[in-house]
Amino acid sequence: MKKFHGAIVALVTPFIDGRLDEQGLVDLIEFQIENGTHGIVPVGTTGESATVDFEEHNKVVDITVKTVNGRVPVIAGTGANNTLKAIEFSKSAKERGVDAVLSVAPYYNKPNQEGIYQHFKTIAEAVDIPMILYNVPGRTVVHILPETVARLAEIDNIIGIKEACGSLEQISDVIRFCPDDFILLSGDDFTCMPTIFVGGKGVISVVSNVTPREMAEMMEAALTGDIARANELHYKLFPMMKLMFRCPAPAPGKKVLELMGKIKDGTPRLPITPVDEPTLLKLQEEMSTLGMV
Repeated sequence: MKKFHGAIVALVTPFIDGRLDEQGLVDLIEFQIENGTHGIVPVGTTGESATVDFEEHNKVVDITVKTVNGRVPVIAGTGANNTLKAIEFSKSAKERGVDAVLSVAPYYNKPNQEGIYQHFKTIAEAVDIPMILYNVPGRTVVHILPETVARLAEIDNIIGIKEACGSLEQISDVIRFCPDDFILLSGDDFTCMPTIFVGGKGVISVVSNVTPREMAEMMEAALTGDIARANELHYKLFPMMKLMFRCPAPAPGKKVLELMGKIKDGTPRLPITPVDEPTLLKLQEEMSTLGMV
């Protein structure tokens, strides 16, 4: 099994006139790998998984696996609030050669902890592939409690969790309740550096879309105990991390990539709308500060 650690990018999905920009996707993947990213997550939340259909989802995964060609791990977003659909997505991703799948907590349905446990257990038993859970209560409403994560960690192919709760208390509880080889990845850029120092292994990152080299370096510094360098990079990138969510994601990240010339069209799919004018000005200011333009 490949090593899942460091700065793993939650890759945006580029569109042109509302349709998948296949060459743009290839170019983004090459940009990431050239700049030292440690892994790629296609069709996660940042990849607008909620608004791509099954055929597009498979196409994005296909292109990613073929372009990466084993150079870094590929973790496909395959979550759904329909257990059978999540199984279908996971089977399809496995057939396409991904290294692992990322499965989000069932949104909208609001299951209790037993329902959450049975959802992930059923997927894991149906598809023999490493699975990383994804807890993001700000988007899903439901919250995977540390005790439930610990139960799920007993299932062989559930290997880790992307924890986007924003709470170091929860992160610490998950780490102390779960086996030593269970992988905790921060799901929030602003918590990823401190997460390493309480036992996390990395981050699935939004800001890595636009600053991949710096995020990879920050995670490497943190993982090797270079606290001064990790801290320096954390505060250097912190304003851009915050701007990635000033408007609903992934609109800010896609606009920055457009301004960098990395994609032709930074327009997200509805119901996400492009960034507003004040956010655009802030993004341009921060890009100038970071020497990105």
